[in-house]
Amino acid sequence: MVSHRSLTQIFAAPLVIAIVSTVGLISALVGDGWWDAVSWAGLGLPVLLYLVFIWRRQPN
Repeated sequence: MVSHRSLTQIFAAPLVIAIVSTVGLISALVGDGWWDAVSWAGLGLPVLLYLVFIWRRQPN
């Protein structure tokens, strides 16, 4: 059975990832100190999610 999802359900997670990545990029450009921690967290999230989904992928 095919489940139908709304546009909000489809694009919610990519939008959150894009916003967090943008905050990480801006914080990397803005300053030092705790800005560095924010940038590492913001820019590390997409990499972490990629690794999680690759490891959880079922082999065919």
